[in-house]
Amino acid sequence: MKIKTNKVYRTLVNNPHKIIAHQGGTRSGKTYNILLWIIFDYCARNTDKTITICRKTFPALRATVMRDFIEILRKHNMYSEEAHNKSNSEYTLNGNLVEFISLDVPQKVRGRKRQLLYINECNEVDLESWNQLIFRTEDKIIIDYNPSDEYHFIYDQILTRPDCDFHITTYKDNPFLDPNIKNEIERLKDTDEQYWQIYGLGLKGVSKATIFTFNEVNKIPEDAEFLSLGMDFGFNDPTTLVEIYRKDHNLYANELLYRTGMTGYDMGQYLKKIELKGIIYADSARPEVIEELRRMGVPIRPTKKGANSIQAGIDVLKRYKIHITSSSDNLIQEMRNYKWQEDKTGKLTNVPVAKNDHCIDSLRYGTYNMPSNPSYGKYTIM
Repeated sequence: MKIKTNKVYRTLVNNPHKIIAHQGGTRSGKTYNILLWIIFDYCARNTDKTITICRKTFPALRATVMRDFIEILRKHNMYSEEAHNKSNSEYTLNGNLVEFISLDVPQKVRGRKRQLLYINECNEVDLESWNQLIFRTEDKIIIDYNPSDEYHFIYDQILTRPDCDFHITTYKDNPFLDPNIKNEIERLKDTDEQYWQIYGLGLKGVSKATIFTFNEVNKIPEDAEFLSLGMDFGFNDPTTLVEIYRKDHNLYANELLYRTGMTGYDMGQYLKKIELKGIIYADSARPEVIEELRRMGVPIRPTKKGANSIQAGIDVLKRYKIHITSSSDNLIQEMRNYKWQEDKTGKLTNVPVAKNDHCIDSLRYGTYNMPSNPSYGKYTIM
């Protein structure tokens, strides 16, 4: 059977690598050609294999990669109602089981072993889900993604592996693309430079969901003014402490503490050993810890929690150009991955994803509660 394929398909044929990563812009044919290879190459050559095709959410999975899979089968007169288990989102092809799963169902992620794994839009996937999936994959892993995140574990934990074969494709690699769509993509050159970088050229850019941009610096400038310290309490989650400085419209942050399993007494002993340059503004959700630290001589004050306080704190931080010391590993990692939530339609909201934000909470507490903040006293902070 003759099928129309492009460059993406050819990279998969007889590829010996464990992982094949396809980074690309929009309409490069990544998803469609990977599915063509699964159907006409992998499933044609094998039998009794399990192929897992996944994406972050089931609505997105059903509307894109699952729809394309069925469309390809219908187009080539290969679709069978009997082979399609719609209730379980599975399809049997040449004795192989093709299952479609979403990563928002944890039991599916930790489910059966498989021989072939295909993750569509892998930049939506978190590291824990990635690890759970690859631990149960015996043969080959294929990922595709638009490089809309400047920082992601894909870049430093997948693409750097010696068993990973990496490819970049763009709309120019898709010979079947409608000329009108091609023209619309090329309009991005003049209308949105970031979108053109990501979706036109297939190169890394800053996602519109990313809340903060920042620079890394080796140290705090000597003439920067000390402002305050921010502290977030934890036990199973980390206890964090960040010191904050300012110079003109530049804000400098330095991570001092990031440690789990700390009691109030442990925190007090730690804080008494270091040179505190000023008052600590801490999470008011733990008044007993604040009082314990006060009795140990620590200069600490609670923050207050109120409506829209997270957004208000973010707004204050975004007034500054933010610089973070290169030794602040955890704060840097959190800032890179701190993003706005999306609603069910994929539209960005004004609510950040509440995950791995402990150092950021410390930064917000310290920055927002400093008396030199122009909005000090107008809002409370969460």
